Amino acid sequence: MTQEWFEMNDLRKKKLDKSVWIPLRSQKSIRNQIQFGETGYQEEFLGHGSIMVPFDKKEIVQKLSWTDIGLSNSKGLNYVYGEYYQSDIYENNDLKGFHLVIDQTFDNNFDNHEWHLHQDLVINLGLKRESDIWICPRHGYEVVARLERNKDDNPIVLEIRNQFLKDYLKARECGLFMTSFFSRDEIFENRSVLSWNEESQQSEDGKDTWECRVLEIHEGGSHFWGKIAVSNVSRIDVDENEDVPDMTSFPTGDNVKSEFYERGFEGKKLYRIISELWKYDWINPADSSPVTLGHKENIDIFYVVDTTGNKESGKELIKGEKWLWFRPELVSALLSKRRSFLNWYTRDTGSVSCSPAWGVHFGVNALGLITVYAKDIGQLPLWQQQIWASFNVAPDGGISKELHDSQVKAKPASTLAPEALIEKVIKEINVAANTSLQIQFFREHSSISEIVTSIHRFRAIDINGLYSLSKDLARIIVDDIDTVSIQKIIAPPKKTKWGSLKSIENLLASKITAEDAHNIMSPFVGIYELRHGDAHLPSSKLEESFKLIQIDRNQPTVIQGYQMLFACVNNLHVILSILKDWKI
Repeated sequence: MTQEWFEMNDLRKKKLDKSVWIPLRSQKSIRNQIQFGETGYQEEFLGHGSIMVPFDKKEIVQKLSWTDIGLSNSKGLNYVYGEYYQSDIYENNDLKGFHLVIDQTFDNNFDNHEWHLHQDLVINLGLKRESDIWICPRHGYEVVARLERNKDDNPIVLEIRNQFLKDYLKARECGLFMTSFFSRDEIFENRSVLSWNEESQQSEDGKDTWECRVLEIHEGGSHFWGKIAVSNVSRIDVDENEDVPDMTSFPTGDNVKSEFYERGFEGKKLYRIISELWKYDWINPADSSPVTLGHKENIDIFYVVDTTGNKESGKELIKGEKWLWFRPELVSALLSKRRSFLNWYTRDTGSVSCSPAWGVHFGVNALGLITVYAKDIGQLPLWQQQIWASFNVAPDGGISKELHDSQVKAKPASTLAPEALIEKVIKEINVAANTSLQIQFFREHSSISEIVTSIHRFRAIDINGLYSLSKDLARIIVDDIDTVSIQKIIAPPKKTKWGSLKSIENLLASKITAEDAHNIMSPFVGIYELRHGDAHLPSSKLEESFKLIQIDRNQPTVIQGYQMLFACVNNLHVILSILKDWKI
């Protein structure tokens, strides 16, 4: 490493108060594979300790040091000390603070330490622990705190997101005082990495202290020219052959033998350079506490509300009487959040949210844009508005006709979205096939329900998205057809092999005309072929596939995605009706 590494300017300049993640406690050692005492050995240590104290105690707590609030505050079994200590309380003379991380030890020295995030912080921030992370369900399951362990499963870093920590500190009317200790250690053949010749350097910045030392050592790690003194004292009056040796007599010069010698160390001369930094930080509380106390956040998010580009804040949107337009990519962004959902009311309207508690009524207009009543967005929590605002665009194509029918005319459309029907019709086909033909039509793979949740027109934000949508449709329909069962009813001629789609076509052709059977299966053939559309198929082949599905290539891709879904679901219902009327 260079001299800059030992000077630690990266650590000295860093202000934890402005960091995204704040380590409440850490004792992390980063070491290479070279044995100590050998050239190239390197180790870095990062340690943090912290206590939460009332804001008016700031001047008092800042007098404390790393030795007071570092890593020495562990809580084991208190009866060992003969006095009870409350595990989360820190007391030093007139100062009383709180450990937000409680280090629990065990008296057997074999079990690992356990670090506990203070229960009051967990409950008041609404956190849920999952393994070694704490998430906030009411904030889109955002990771708020996380625990890192080493290879031996010991905890080494527990850090919390700045925004949530400061929110909690505000609610408690407290600040967080942090003490940190860092060290960087490396062994060299010479000291040329340093530009100075002194044995040590030291500097102070307020209370922060940095020090660097150069130690001369022998290869192996011992001090250069150092010696070890060995003193050995033994008893000579105890007979080891006796059944019960007696050592009751007091040691004297007559029954004790002693020897003393010194041994020097050998090995070539090496240089061990160690730099250390003691650093102190004060973490201020936030100005408000929207998570813990429910304060309103003094942040405005603005949305385009007309064709000239004028914007209004989310607070202004609550007045109502406007609609907003969003790019269709919004839906995938919302659905990427845990416990999000997309429900359909009619063909072009539904409810979508990135959180189970906040469904937003939306519509899809003729250009594939999402339209929403502005007031519904203005009432969302700020963290959700930040997602919506990222996809806001100027009005174009009018509001969704079906959304207008519902919200203005109070006459909801009677149409149905194909997305809402696809899984149901697949199950109904299996029931009908089993009833009429005693066969399994679809194998009903266990992952079907999971795949269906991602099948919607908003996947088709571009041509590649449309191809991706066709792949998933092919997976749950074409790839899941039970060809063996179907060919029990109508088998191919000898030396002829039918695929799954051809088997169904021939099955249907045994009850309806061959032409009708071919037309029913054409969209599925087109979808199956489009699944390879992103593999540079000839344009003529692609266009033929689109024609089989009856997709209008002049429409926005989101609308094309709808047309693909409609053709698929509509023809599945045609197959269902034939199976229901089947008579052997």
